[in-house]
Amino acid sequence: MTHYIDIRLNPKKEIRENVLLNQVYTAFHKRLYDLKSKSIGVSFPEYRLKLGKLFRIHGSKEALEKLQAKEWLGKYAAYCKVSEIKPIPDEVKYRTVYRVQQNMTEAKLRRLIKRAKEGKGNFNEEDIKKYRIKMLQGGLDNPYVELRSMSNGQMHRRFIVFGELQANEIKGEFDLFGLSKISTIPWF
Repeated sequence: MTHYIDIRLNPKKEIRENVLLNQVYTAFHKRLYDLKSKSIGVSFPEYRLKLGKLFRIHGSKEALEKLQAKEWLGKYAAYCKVSEIKPIPDEVKYRTVYRVQQNMTEAKLRRLIKRAKEGKGNFNEEDIKKYRIKMLQGGLDNPYVELRSMSNGQMHRRFIVFGELQANEIKGEFDLFGLSKISTIPWF
């Protein structure tokens, strides 16, 4: 990763910060999907409890030029300040930015209920109640974005994890959301 682009979100009254981030990230995912790019990563340098207003895109200069060759932000460009493609600073740390999934879902709960009704497995009403309570209490508290998948059209939350800072870059591929459990992005 040699270059980056900063997208500073500037939400207005008519569009909340989280909604704007969701729309910008969805447009970014769509552009990566169209390009079939696995060489572009994303970070959120201002994250705290929320992901923040700075959406940073990392890649080679050539990959970022391809990304920017088409106006992918659409109507949301009016709510964003997009920087030029800039070189990564000399002194940076690295970290992974990746997705974590909640393993307790409504779909899994429905399957448990169905199995209990059919008399399959060792599930009873008490087990289902315990699962439901655990599911409601055990939600992830990571920051997230809500996106529409380009492959199946479904809305889903992507809970984001920020790996430990490290001194060395690890090269590899990113998914079509700009995330990776292995590949690092420069952190500055």
